[in-house]
This record gives sequence, C-alpha cells and structure tokens, in this order.
Amino acid sequence: MIWHLIAAIAAALAGAGIALVLRNLTRNRLPKWIIPAFAGLGMLAYTIHYEYTWFETKEARLPEGAVIVSSEEGHMLWRPWTMLFPMPLVYTVLDNANAQIEETSKGRIARFSLYRFEKRHLMSTVISAPYQLLCDEKVMFRLNEAGQAKFETMTELETDAPLYRAVCLSDRS
Repeated sequence: MIWHLIAAIAAALAGAGIALVLRNLTRNRLPKWIIPAFAGLGMLAYTIHYEYTWFETKEARLPEGAVIVSSEEGHMLWRPWTMLFPMPLVYTVLDNANAQIEETSKGRIARFSLYRFEKRHLMSTVISAPYQLLCDEKVMFRLNEAGQAKFETMTELETDAPLYRAVCLSDRS
C-alpha cells in the first residue's frame, strides 16, 4: 500500500510539472490554480489506472496451474466513471495443480481449492475453501475442516462452466 501512495504522489508531481510547463509556455497567462488542479488530476488518473489494471496485474502473478474460473465486474456510485465502464472487482481461481481427481465407479470425483480474490479500496482480500465436485452429477459441495461435504452448500454447474470444464473435462486423472 505504501507503493501506491508513492505512485500517487509521483503522479501528482508529474501533473503539477505539466501545469508548470503549460504556464511557462503561455507566459503565465494560465491561472495559478491550474497547478494543484493538474496535481489532483494526476492522482485521479493514477487511481483509475490502478483500479482497471488490478485484475491483469493479479492474473500475471498467479502460479502455474492456476485457472481463473470466474470474474465479476461492477460499478460504484462514488466512482461515477464505473457506471459507463464497469471495473473488475472479484475473481475466483482454481488451484488446478493441486487438485485431486480420481476415477471411481460413480464417475470422476475431484477435490480442489478455490480462491476468491476481492478488491477493496487499495487492498485485496483472499478467501479460500476446499470443494468436492461430482462430475457425473454436475454438483459441487464445500468441504468442512474434516473434509466432509456440507450439503447445504451444494452448487449445480452447467457443462459449459469454466470450473466444470477445467476439472471434469481435463484429460488428467
């Protein structure tokens, strides 16, 4: 978070520098208030850039074997530009490298972890949970600490869902 503060200050200084150059080029015909206005615009531009590139930055840092299975975009009233251009807020990642997939007489059963990344202000939160997926029935259960399925968390999946395709239609076993 300290790096974002430093980057915002650098963007403010760059904006103020542009305003100073513009004032010098116009032989001080532009008003003095343009300098803090450009500094504020620089910080706002950095913040908007960070918010919209947050998802790509986090995606590039994912380890090998991680698969993004869902993402959500949204808008916020206090960020009016998001009404026209929704920004990425949440994405869910499957830890495919550590997934345990086994073929049984009842079909393919997979146990894996899902990680949900949420963007909140300048910080990201991560929520992880273990799941079990029964491929033939197309249902997924969240597992408790003992590794038992919690049936109240049953989720039905479609065959075109990225999570179902990554786990059930992969050729590894």
